[in-house]
Amino acid sequence: MIQENNPAVELKMKTERSYKLILLFAMVSMIMMFAGLTSAFVVSKSRTDWLKDFQLPTAFFYSTAVIIACSLTFHLAKKSIQKDNRTATSSYLLATLALGIVFVIFQFMGFGEIVSSGYYFTGSESSITTTFLYVITMVHLAHLGGGIISLLIIIYNHFKQKYNSTQTLGIELGAMYWHFLDLLWVYLFLFLYFFK
Repeated sequence: MIQENNPAVELKMKTERSYKLILLFAMVSMIMMFAGLTSAFVVSKSRTDWLKDFQLPTAFFYSTAVIIACSLTFHLAKKSIQKDNRTATSSYLLATLALGIVFVIFQFMGFGEIVSSGYYFTGSESSITTTFLYVITMVHLAHLGGGIISLLIIIYNHFKQKYNSTQTLGIELGAMYWHFLDLLWVYLFLFLYFFK
């Protein structure tokens, strides 16, 4: 006997697939934008006013460790909700939010380190090197801001009990985006560190 497909299940699967494709399309668009920024960085390196001895601030090293930890806590939140462990999911989601905020703080501390070293991002005392660094990190921070807003929505929905082992789409999408932001920052950090 051929088992009939459940229309509600089919619709749910199609909806989930659509949301994931939209998110993938957005991430590909962001990759293209950052590819353009890093390409411009490479081209500008040949300028005579390029800072050859510029060092990334120490706070950027810490922020890199923090965003990797964010990715881990979001992954654990996703695994916890798949097991219907609401308490662990709440803890991991809140830890991700706290770590995301710490990442932003470290980024601004890094900007402060750069300025206190005598390098500026704009104006007559700025350099093309620090301006590019500022633009690249601020664009990433803008996308991270979107990630924090989506995380706040996920946390709100979680406390409204909209997620469980059979309904994890919001947390899955959030985790996908957060992992993307994590990998993107690691790439940017390594690029800025090694391509001086």
